[in-house]
Amino acid sequence: MTGARLKHYGWGREGEGMSAEERTFVLGRYHAKFGTDEFETVAVPGLEELALHEPRVVPPASLAPFCTTERYDRAAHTYGKSYPDYVRAMLGDYDCAPDVVAYPRNESEISAVMDWAGSVGASLTPFGGGSSVCGGVEPRVDGIQHKAAISLDLRNLSKVLEVDPVSRAASIEAGTYGPSLENQLKPHGLTLRHFPQSFEYSTLGGWIATRSGGHFASLHTHIDDFVESVRVVTPVGVVETRRLPGSGAGPSPDRMFIGSEGILGVISRAWMRLQPRPKFRAGASVRFPSFFDAARAVRAVAQAGLYPSNCRILDPQEAFNTGAADGSAAIMVLAFESGDHPLDAWFARALECCADHHGTPEPAKASDAHLEGAAGIWRNAFIRMPYAREFLTPAGLINDTFETAITWDRFESLHDNVKAATERAILEATGMKGEVTCRFTHVYPDGPAPYFSFHARGRHGALLEQWQAIKNAASDALIAAGGTITHHHAVGRDHRPWYDRQRPELFAAALRAAKRELDPQGMLNPGVLIDA
Repeated sequence: MTGARLKHYGWGREGEGMSAEERTFVLGRYHAKFGTDEFETVAVPGLEELALHEPRVVPPASLAPFCTTERYDRAAHTYGKSYPDYVRAMLGDYDCAPDVVAYPRNESEISAVMDWAGSVGASLTPFGGGSSVCGGVEPRVDGIQHKAAISLDLRNLSKVLEVDPVSRAASIEAGTYGPSLENQLKPHGLTLRHFPQSFEYSTLGGWIATRSGGHFASLHTHIDDFVESVRVVTPVGVVETRRLPGSGAGPSPDRMFIGSEGILGVISRAWMRLQPRPKFRAGASVRFPSFFDAARAVRAVAQAGLYPSNCRILDPQEAFNTGAADGSAAIMVLAFESGDHPLDAWFARALECCADHHGTPEPAKASDAHLEGAAGIWRNAFIRMPYAREFLTPAGLINDTFETAITWDRFESLHDNVKAATERAILEATGMKGEVTCRFTHVYPDGPAPYFSFHARGRHGALLEQWQAIKNAASDALIAAGGTITHHHAVGRDHRPWYDRQRPELFAAALRAAKRELDPQGMLNPGVLIDA
């Protein structure tokens, strides 16, 4: 990474944030929602005002060149970017700050930190960009098994080591941030083509460890689709899987580490499948009279095997909140791209599917439609929205999201039940009517990935309890409706209670056995996925 350092509180780098115009727009929507001209806002403590406990351990001289106990480093590695993370940071609660932050430069130094952590009884939390929105990077100390906490930041492992243009793959170090990764691939005419919302501030290793979902709506939706092999440093040795386009040799060892959220080892590098950079594009924004009309059109497109790069739909209120429409229609953001061939036939067939379900495309130049009209407005809002939480949370506003996936036959029921349960919970928790909106992020022939946003006016002094009550109700409704507790945001600690209900218990036992074998002291990211 280059430029200013990442904020210890808030999204992005120091000095970045929403413009005055953007802030006015976002706050204006909330003023209108809750019928007020102003919100009671608390001041967020500055870095020098934070009360950090004294480090409980000090790195030995052999590790000192790449370890630190400095205030900024410890504060910046205390939390991720979930709503409760923001609230606790806003209140100056840094009791769980790591004692030491390590910035290893190679695998040997990763192993050395693991050995030291084991010798002093410390937990060890792998850290990519810290963009977790589910409590996935918070250090843990219990005073018994874990008497101190070390955060392991991989940003120094940031190179594309080798490119294989024949097989169209590259070996990439796990600490490589999204923009750097793409910049290093660009001279080869190739792209990983994985663009999560956190792209600028997250790393390849983090994407793999959390089974990240990218921006593209179909076909290659998760990072899983791009992993050719992985190399993982564990407390008992290094695991490297074989580079293969596919294999039928038993359960996949890659799959054991993809989505393991740092509990089995530290991903140090991976061979990743690449794509040619796009040369052909086509797209449009399509209006629908209702969200379910739009959903049926999405199903038709997905089951036609057209594989659009974008096929997101926004319900009318979601479209209004982002400025993409006036609230009278659902909006589909439809786009295709290819590095090999024109897309006219695919685009035309998709528009036919939309027309079959009362969809009307907005006029636009086909090649630039993803940057125009409702699609362009939504795209800009999507990229900029994470900056809003750093001023909405101090204003006592509870704004958060949750996502799931469900088969098409159960989608409409899930949508209505989850929306109703979340709305009831907001009213009960805050005493005031809130708002719940929905969009699709990813689509498959057998079902969509609905993504819900909720907005409530909270009360300072009770924000965490209010948020938790809403989160509990929404998550209970997701599981009861047959959905997954997360489609692409990972489990972390926030989703653990519902992940425990979703996964088969015998699988949990097998996962615990794998952890005991690879991490016998239970030092790696305790409390995530399983209890050792």
